[in-house]
Amino acid sequence: MHIRQGGPDDVPTVLAMFDSAVAWLTSQGRTGQWGTHPFTGNPKRTRQITGWADLGGMRIAERHGQAAGCLVVGAAHDYITPATEPELYVQALVIDRRHAGHGVGRTLLDWAADEARTRGVSLQRVDCYAGDDGRLVTYYEKCGFTRATPFTVGDWPGMLLTRRV
Repeated sequence: MHIRQGGPDDVPTVLAMFDSAVAWLTSQGRTGQWGTHPFTGNPKRTRQITGWADLGGMRIAERHGQAAGCLVVGAAHDYITPATEPELYVQALVIDRRHAGHGVGRTLLDWAADEARTRGVSLQRVDCYAGDDGRLVTYYEKCGFTRATPFTVGDWPGMLLTRRV
């Protein structure tokens, strides 16, 4: 697997990754995380992903020459309490469902851990959807993160997780 810098040309591809994830979650009745509508064609989502590309924190994992996943690092979201020490914050992680089950997410999170060490930072944080069956929180725990603080944004339940690298 190859990880590369993402850029503006990747925006349609990342939107499609989210579309595949939304469709899969919806097919399982798990609609609380990202809703039921595709990201493609949504101006707010397009602006969000374009911003990630423009700020330089986007990484694309390629598997067999195809974009398989996207990770974004940057500042903590405004609904998260600021860290009390330097950190590397994972703002987003999405995997194209065609590449699910091949370690794409874990590889991207390992890249983020390496990047934190390169920057001389030992704290990594990520937040995620904590509703429905809680499988996403469990996924991050299996990747070495620990539950830190539950929170809600409106009626969206989330969990802040941390790990030391």
